[in-house]
Amino acid sequence: MAVLDEMQSMVLDTARDWTRERMPVSAFRALRDAGEPRGFDAASWSEMGDLGWGGVAIPEAHGGSGLGYLTLGLIVEQTGRHLGASPLAASAVAADALVLAGSEAIRDAWLPRLLSGEAVGALAVDEGARHDPEVIATTAERTADGWRLNGTKRFVAEGMGADLLIVAARTDGGVALFAVDAAAEGVSRTARRLTDARGHADIELSNVAVGPEARLSHPDGDAGLIEALLDRARALTAAELLGLSVGAFEMTLEYLKTRVQFDRIIGSFQALQHRAADLHTRIELTRSAVEAALESIDRAAPDRALLVSLAKATASDTANLATREMIQMHGGIGMTDAHDAGFYIKRSRVLEAAWGSAAWHRERFGRLIGV
Repeated sequence: MAVLDEMQSMVLDTARDWTRERMPVSAFRALRDAGEPRGFDAASWSEMGDLGWGGVAIPEAHGGSGLGYLTLGLIVEQTGRHLGASPLAASAVAADALVLAGSEAIRDAWLPRLLSGEAVGALAVDEGARHDPEVIATTAERTADGWRLNGTKRFVAEGMGADLLIVAARTDGGVALFAVDAAAEGVSRTARRLTDARGHADIELSNVAVGPEARLSHPDGDAGLIEALLDRARALTAAELLGLSVGAFEMTLEYLKTRVQFDRIIGSFQALQHRAADLHTRIELTRSAVEAALESIDRAAPDRALLVSLAKATASDTANLATREMIQMHGGIGMTDAHDAGFYIKRSRVLEAAWGSAAWHRERFGRLIGV
């Protein structure tokens, strides 16, 4: 586990207490049953803004607290632990896109709203059923007044609640990113109801006109900017998967300590003890990988991509195991909607596929080391 400074420890303590009180799994169940189209509770998101969480990874010069991605990951882990439905991770990456490459006009218009929780941002990159940032058919055509965008983005996380979209589109010079107001003429969205009951969307861009300032520009070039932002999304997704694994394990461990079968607490059975010990070990190994990835972003480390892919693949595998073990050790009750186990496995499967599956990241890792 990373050595936290005093401020990081305070943030972690606050996140633990707040998520336990304001974002228990029962709150997600109520949200799911209510059919909230945005997939998150607006009041909770506003409170996160009041706590300053939207700006944790944003430099102080741009209105944030400058605590970095490791600190943000600690918060995201706690939301994942309780299946807290919030756009924190997606919106934080969208805000960082503006910090890294946005014009002054775009930053002034959007950053204060994103950091305060008044608005939500989202990355709109993928266009198919699987993550593949190389396949971009959405086009951005230069006009006298700026750009015109056409295309479709699919499975956009937090797309139903997003106010600002960071859109990847192909120009005559390659793929670039554009900041697009989700309320702009020509933008339409359709809810994509995935198994985790969150606010995913397919977003259609039909002759969407944006000004020249909407194009994001970074000294490292478009490809470097896109990979940097995607790695931020991947690392935060790994942090949520870590928290989800911890939550599933804790719930399972409590059940093992209380469930009686054959006149014995089932946690006394050695076979179940071994499985629980193995899962605990995997979770701690995953924590090391996830925290290393988050720290690499903060350090702008040259091996960032390697560490992020390692973390995402490891966290996906661990969450997959943790949620399967959760259902198996709970027995029949774990298969019912009345129990929370189903929520964990459904959210896990969506996050496992988000921003690249374990197999995708193993392949990327191999390419990066020349295998």
